[in-house]
Amino acid sequence: MRLSTLLYTTIFCFTAGTLSLKAQDKKTTEKTTEKKTDDKAVTEEIEVVRPYKPILAEAVKLRRSPDLNDVKTYKARFNYSLTDRKLELNSDIDKLYAQEVAAEKEYDLINNYVKLGGGSAGTILGEAYINNGRDEALQVGGFFRHFSQEGKLKNQKFNQQQLSIFGRNIQDNFVLSGRLNYERKGLYFYGFDETNPERNLNPGKQAFNFIEAEGEIVNKYTEDEDAFSYAAKVNGYIWSDQYAAKENSIVINGYLNKRISSFNLGLAASADFGKTKDINTSFSNNLLRLNPYIRLETNGVKINAGINFVQEFGMKSESRIFPAVTADFTLIPEYLQIFAEVKGDVNKTTMKELTDENPFLNSNINIQNSVEKLSFSAGIKGTGGPGFGYKAKVYRKEITDMPLFVNNFNDFNKFDVIYDFGNMKLLGLEGEISVQISDQLKWTGKLNLEDYKPASESYSWFKPQLRISSNLMYKITNKIDFNASVAIQDASDAKIYTSQPASPYIIPDKNIEMLGNVKGFVDLGIGAGYKINNQFSVFAKANNILNNKYSKYLYYQAIGVNVFGGLSYSF
Repeated sequence: MRLSTLLYTTIFCFTAGTLSLKAQDKKTTEKTTEKKTDDKAVTEEIEVVRPYKPILAEAVKLRRSPDLNDVKTYKARFNYSLTDRKLELNSDIDKLYAQEVAAEKEYDLINNYVKLGGGSAGTILGEAYINNGRDEALQVGGFFRHFSQEGKLKNQKFNQQQLSIFGRNIQDNFVLSGRLNYERKGLYFYGFDETNPERNLNPGKQAFNFIEAEGEIVNKYTEDEDAFSYAAKVNGYIWSDQYAAKENSIVINGYLNKRISSFNLGLAASADFGKTKDINTSFSNNLLRLNPYIRLETNGVKINAGINFVQEFGMKSESRIFPAVTADFTLIPEYLQIFAEVKGDVNKTTMKELTDENPFLNSNINIQNSVEKLSFSAGIKGTGGPGFGYKAKVYRKEITDMPLFVNNFNDFNKFDVIYDFGNMKLLGLEGEISVQISDQLKWTGKLNLEDYKPASESYSWFKPQLRISSNLMYKITNKIDFNASVAIQDASDAKIYTSQPASPYIIPDKNIEMLGNVKGFVDLGIGAGYKINNQFSVFAKANNILNNKYSKYLYYQAIGVNVFGGLSYSF
């Protein structure tokens, strides 16, 4: 058994070795080489051929097709809980929040200036304005102005000085403000009668002094629907002229308002104490006003309904009650609103207001209040787009004892004050328009058209029926600007006495009256400015460039064409 096994093994090994020898092919290649020795070099190349055994990467051994017989599934275990919640659908537009921008660098404010100028017609101009600068809680400043001119007529001169100091302090819940003013006007009674040039060879001089003080406290506005608001103001002044006329006044105003949702309940009250005195006259003129009201503001509707109770006391004592109703309806927001008003009041007559309107008054003026018995107005207002605004209204007034100016019989260049005894009726139309195309161009215009129906007088003296005013401002470049203005006034009527009227004046006597006429006029003015740098600029202005010798009051011609200019310094 062992011998046969050994024999077979020997035969197998011998056979395998024989086959291995036969698998080798011997190739003989002769190559020419350099002879290093005398022997000849022979090179042999042997090819070994063996069976191909492919070797596969492990990734290739994966099955290309899934094993469909593998149906084993894996079930994962989860731990969770369900919450019962209502699905909310919010289809509203999300609120846009303003993105904070980088803080801008604060620039130095140039809010103070000094202006000096002069020109033809003896024009002298001086202005100064000073302010404490950037302060969110406190503002203090002052203003001064001097302006004087003279014309070609004898003593056709006037000058005016103004000085004002003001301040405002903003607290957490209220605002305090106050001001102190001084004003002086100097002029001559230079009235000139062309039909009799020798009538006023030595015009008299006149001057007015006015000192005023005012203080006010107002609570700050709040969005609270049930807010309570209040305000109080005290104003007092002393007025005097070159002669013996004096006037003083103290006015105390108060305001209370309680907001209840869309309604407002409030009370406005004022107490006005005044006295006017001259050589032969003395008049105590006091008024007490109470104005309770209820106001509704909702959905573009504003209605204010109340009464105006007025009590006169002093030299005259009388009580009156007037309606005080206003309404405002918004038809197209920001574009069209309709408004209406019905009211009445007692208009206090003061020397300060009379001389502001006509400074050529006589001495010992009779003071009497006028009564606006019933006044009605209605109109429209709104905007027509960016930079365009308008307002138009019609009104009707019924005024008792309206004051009027008439030339004195003895001193034709001085004016007395008479009253149109009875109920004067006035029908008027007022329109305003403003157009601002850009920061470079702006235009405004105003129209007043009035029809007077006097009570006892023949005409409403020195009351023109048509008045138009317009202003144009055009900034040509950043350094050059241009402005123009025009004032148009219709003719008016004047009363001229042919003999001395009765004193005191009660009923007009048409037998001693003659009608005078004050012609209408057009006053055109232009101006320009040039900015040299941030501190210095120059300006020029021309008034009455048509050189019209017009008058607002009989015998008092305005100064003709006058041109002046100057330099302004800002700091």
